[in-house]
Amino acid sequence: MSRLDRVDRSILRLLQQDGRASIRSVAERVHVSRANAYARISRMVEDGIIRGFTARVDHERAGQGATAYITLKIVQNSWRTVREQLLQLPGVAHIALVGGDFDVLLLVHTADNRSLRELVLNRIQSVPQILSTQTMLVFEETDQVPPDL
Repeated sequence: MSRLDRVDRSILRLLQQDGRASIRSVAERVHVSRANAYARISRMVEDGIIRGFTARVDHERAGQGATAYITLKIVQNSWRTVREQLLQLPGVAHIALVGGDFDVLLLVHTADNRSLRELVLNRIQSVPQILSTQTMLVFEETDQVPPDL
């Protein structure tokens, strides 16, 4: 695992702001050569620091008007099995194993509340290792975008 220096962290912030930024643009903004910027980005991809490049989506405009966090309590030692089943569900954007009053935290996006109800009551609660769920509707969300350099 490589250690990140100031330039690497600056490159990461830039790519988080705009994953489509050109190597030339990144290099100019962090004051390194294009070859150096390319090599640093390639190294961070190879090391798994950069896991991919994605688009930030406005889920409501994309037809996913209902967003919720769902907490799950699961049978002890069933995390891997539960995770594999949750990965198959439509609309699941994020899955985290957590400590505290519940075991798993899901972020889901669905077309509407009816679809959310179907997902929770018929799909998630039908997984045998899931003991209980709690759904928290998201009324408004704001993505944190790293500040400009």
